[in-house]
Amino acid sequence: MADIVSAETRSRMMSGIRGTDTRPEMLVRRYLHAAGLRFRLHDRRLPGKPDLVFPGLRTVVFVHGCFWHRHPGCRFASVPASRKDFWTGKFEANVIRDAAKAAALQQQGWKVLTIWECETREPDKLDQLFWRIVAPHDT
Repeated sequence: MADIVSAETRSRMMSGIRGTDTRPEMLVRRYLHAAGLRFRLHDRRLPGKPDLVFPGLRTVVFVHGCFWHRHPGCRFASVPASRKDFWTGKFEANVIRDAAKAAALQQQGWKVLTIWECETREPDKLDQLFWRIVAPHDT
C-alpha cells in the first residue's frame, strides 16, 4: 500500500517525534512529583538514558511508547502497512536494545521499571508505579 503523503511530508512528520519530554513522560513526571518523589531526568551516565532516575532508591523508570517499543498485546503497537520488513526490523532492534539496557542497569544494581504510554492514562497504573518505586529493592 502506498503512503498517502509525500516522502518530504512523511520525513517532516517523523522528525517531529520527540524522544524526551513526551506527553506520557510529562504525565508520569507530574504525578510522581505531586506524590512527593524527586528524581533526575535522562541521566546520560546510565545505560539507555532512563527517563526518570531515583538515585537514593537505586531505581530507574522508562516511559515507553507502545508503538516504538512494542507493548505486547496493545492495540497501539500496530505495524505500518507499507515497508513491513523495514518496520519489523526496526521494532525488533528497539526491543533488543531495551532489554540490553535494562539488563546492564540491573547488573549495576538498579531496579528497572517500565510504564507504557497507554498505562499513563490510568491513575491506578500511576499509583502502582509509585508503590513499585518506593518498595524495597532486592539486589
